[in-house]
This record gives sequence, C-alpha cells and structure tokens, in this order.
Amino acid sequence: MEKKGILKGGNRKEPIWNQTKLGEPFKEALNRFRINVLPRDDFDPTSLLQFGLFMSMAVINILKETEKRLGKEGQEVVIDALIKTGYSMGNQILQDIQLPFDISDVELMSFLATIINTQAWTSIEDPRIDNENQCSFDIIWCPLQDVYKAFDCRVQRYLVQGIINSFRDSGVLNNEFQVEFKTTIPAGANTCLFKITKKKQNESDKWEEYSKILEKKALEK
Repeated sequence: MEKKGILKGGNRKEPIWNQTKLGEPFKEALNRFRINVLPRDDFDPTSLLQFGLFMSMAVINILKETEKRLGKEGQEVVIDALIKTGYSMGNQILQDIQLPFDISDVELMSFLATIINTQAWTSIEDPRIDNENQCSFDIIWCPLQDVYKAFDCRVQRYLVQGIINSFRDSGVLNNEFQVEFKTTIPAGANTCLFKITKKKQNESDKWEEYSKILEKKALEK
C-alpha cells in the first residue's frame, strides 16, 4: 500500500486544521486503553481489528436475519438502532469543540468527515476541499473491505445518517450538505470515493433517498 492519506492524529494540509479542535469519541475508554493496555509488550494491535470485524459481522447478520424473519418492521427496528448509535457518535465528535471564527462550512464539514473516517471507521483517508461548495475524500483502506460485500456496506449508511442528524440538530453548520458515494472498494474500485456538496434550497436528501432504495432491495431478496 502506498504511504498516502491520513490516519487518526494525522495532519491535514489546510493551516486552519490545526486551529480546530473536535471531540474524541469514547474518551474514557480510550484513556483506560492507553494506560493499561497499549504500553504492554505483549499487546498485538491486530487484535483490535479482529474484535472490530467480529462486531461488524454481528451487526450485518443481525440486520439480515431480522429482515428475513420479521420483514420491514424488523428492518426498521435495526435501522433505528443504527441511526441512534450514529447520533451518539456525532454528539461525541462535537463535544467541547473549538472552532476558528473564520472557518467555512465546507472546511468544517471536511474536517468532521476526517474525524469520522479516521476515528469512527479507523480508515486511511485522502481528504480534499474542492471549492467553496464542495469537499470530497477517498478512503484508501477500510477495515471492513475484506469482509463486507458491497451490499453489506449499507449498515454504514445508517450510522452516517445518525451522525448527520446530530450535526444538523446541533446547529454547528450553517448549511446542510448532500453526501454521496461514487465508488466503493467492495464493489471493485481502488478507493471508496465520496462527495459532499452544499444542499440547494428545497433539495431532497440523496443519502436518505438511496438508503430507501437499498432497504427495498434487501426485502426483495
């Protein structure tokens, strides 16, 4: 793998990045981990990946079995739980944030996406601010790419939806944004490419619309 993109704690090229402070999700658990586990000579960090993959497979199997046995009602229960989990993550990302007075909405949205990508998903991200109305990023490596099928990635949509809802309710952003994926690694692409653009007035939400399409397909299966 090329040494490109950033991980958690990585430095972005925008100068205003270093003036922006965002929350660290699960801070208490992380502090305990740093003190009691990380310094041990016998700690193998790949065990965390194994644990994360175990939990991720549990989630997708819960969704699939609930859809199979309970249909749409069961599907809605799991989706609601995922959105609720994402909402909590979003609130933790926004906790005690400190923002420069001159940060733009697109810059802030891009920085928030970096925290989501490098912390919530432990991914390697290549972020860009394309213009005053759009930012984008490539996920170069995702811990789920070798175990999730392309259709399984719909689980992440509801976690993201919860995070988006949290950001929207907080009022931290002056604008709402469209979030769209263009390519995904499990579907055969080299990267997962996402575009985030400012919403136009009265524009429907593309993320939610596509989620509905996938929900219908899942039940048809």
